Amino acid sequence: MKRYFVALILSFVSVLGNAQVASEDVLALQYYQNGDYSKALSIYQKLFNQSRNQLQYYDPYLNSLIKLKEYDDAEKLVKKMMNAYKSNFNFQVDFGRILKERGQVEKATDWYNNLIKNLPKDENMIRDLSVTFYRADGYDYSVKTLVSGRKILNDETAFAFDLLALYRYQKNKTMLVQEYLNLFSKDPEIQLLNQAKSTFANLFESPEDYDILKTALLRKLQKEPQNIAYSDMLAWQYIQQKEFDLALKQIIALDKRLKEEGDRVYDLTSLFIANKAYDQAVEGLEYLLTKGPSAPHYVPAKMQLLYTKNLQLTSNKFNLTELQQLEKDYLDLIKEFGKTRNTVLAMRQLASLQAFYLGKPKQAETLLEEIIKLPGLSPTIIGQTKLELGDVYILTGEVWEAALTYGQAEKEYANEPIGQEAKFKNAKLSYYRGDFVWSKAQLDVLKSSTSQLIANDALNLSLLIAENTESEADTNSLKKFAAADFLIFINQYDKALRTLDSINALYPKNSLEDDILMSKARIYQKQNLTDKAIEQLNLIVANHSTDLWADDALFMLAEIHETTLKNTAKAMEYYQKIITDFPGSLYVTEARKRFRNLRGDNLG
Repeated sequence: MKRYFVALILSFVSVLGNAQVASEDVLALQYYQNGDYSKALSIYQKLFNQSRNQLQYYDPYLNSLIKLKEYDDAEKLVKKMMNAYKSNFNFQVDFGRILKERGQVEKATDWYNNLIKNLPKDENMIRDLSVTFYRADGYDYSVKTLVSGRKILNDETAFAFDLLALYRYQKNKTMLVQEYLNLFSKDPEIQLLNQAKSTFANLFESPEDYDILKTALLRKLQKEPQNIAYSDMLAWQYIQQKEFDLALKQIIALDKRLKEEGDRVYDLTSLFIANKAYDQAVEGLEYLLTKGPSAPHYVPAKMQLLYTKNLQLTSNKFNLTELQQLEKDYLDLIKEFGKTRNTVLAMRQLASLQAFYLGKPKQAETLLEEIIKLPGLSPTIIGQTKLELGDVYILTGEVWEAALTYGQAEKEYANEPIGQEAKFKNAKLSYYRGDFVWSKAQLDVLKSSTSQLIANDALNLSLLIAENTESEADTNSLKKFAAADFLIFINQYDKALRTLDSINALYPKNSLEDDILMSKARIYQKQNLTDKAIEQLNLIVANHSTDLWADDALFMLAEIHETTLKNTAKAMEYYQKIITDFPGSLYVTEARKRFRNLRGDNLG
């Protein structure tokens, strides 16, 4: 019983002791965090000397000594730990740190260099010293350790991924490029190549950064012209700099060298189309056609080529002769491959060309009706074709047929994007015809559409109607404006401009001034009359900064300066204005993303 009682007392004393240590531990930490290092030191010194686990208190104890410039005591502490833990680099690096704190920088440098110089031929110990330097914020020594370790191990690719991580952290772009390229020499795997592209895209901030990569690649290619990774990376570099001609040449050369079937070239042409680099897309697609009808990309390339030429011709002022030749090319393709589900896309493009650019809506109508009857088409393709047919019915004057076709698509694809788009087209048809009450009722339903684009368009048109039907004069001017909108829809831009200009003459002091400016800006953009488009948009920003189109005008100005005029500073100015002056705009998220990208932020 006595023994039990003594054990109980000892246990109780132990608990009290542990509680006291815990309390002192918390108090010391509070002093340390508050910068009261003198009080913290007195407690940490006691805890360190009394503890069985001295490592637990070593760091704050040493840091307190250094903060108080008690360098002699700090040196004694570190030397004691160095003797106790001979294989632990932490204490050896700490000794160099004390030398630096004393102002003995050269001695510290010699000490660190000797640590590196005396490393054994042991990969784990080399990496351990590098990690220790890294944790002590000695990033240059961390790198130096690994580079020296390569020589010790006689392995030029040792620690490659450790060095990549360090160079990336330091933003040492030159060495990061060099390290990746060295790796490509040994391991040109696609996974590593994609990793490098992602890293460079996130880290590079200027054309000069990409020039570092280009210069290094060209040097490597002189020595290793057959290295696929170098050629692929060089093409990627050209793409990032929008040097599309050079990118295409590089990829075609690679395709020929490897005797491939054109996969890289075909993928690249899609990127060119997305960037409106139509000339390069055409060149790439024509190269694919030279591989002959048996090549896997022959048919897709032929259809993509017509689509690209279509975009190229219809994005500028129309050249009738070229458009007619394009129509002939479409007809030749359909004759060669037949009217099947494989040529549906080309058939739809031809119908659009005939209806909206060649004045042949009846032929387009017949072609679209044929498509709908083809077997094996997906419901989505049928639905999209019906919407296009409805548009053509408007051109042929069959307004009721158009409304009926839109209505059928709305019912067949209820609660789907196609159904919502059909409803919007029907509402807009009523707007063109001046039936503003019914049109607005449909638009108000669509304002909650799951498609953000349709919801936004519906909101804008609904507001246009609401703001311009308060009086008979306003309603009459809106009817004229709707007529101009219809002319824009059917690509009769000159007539549309004349109609827009007539509104102010017929209805002075109408409420459509900013709407007229926006419509004219969009027409001029489609006609590639950039200066005139900018003029209209600037008038909106200057005179209608609180009206409906103000944020749209700013976004359009930003896009024009970013993509057409290549004026990054001006584009950033407009994006910034959207962010600060229109926080509720639908463009805010995209404007912020583009602003950060132009500024060079790491968006990865």
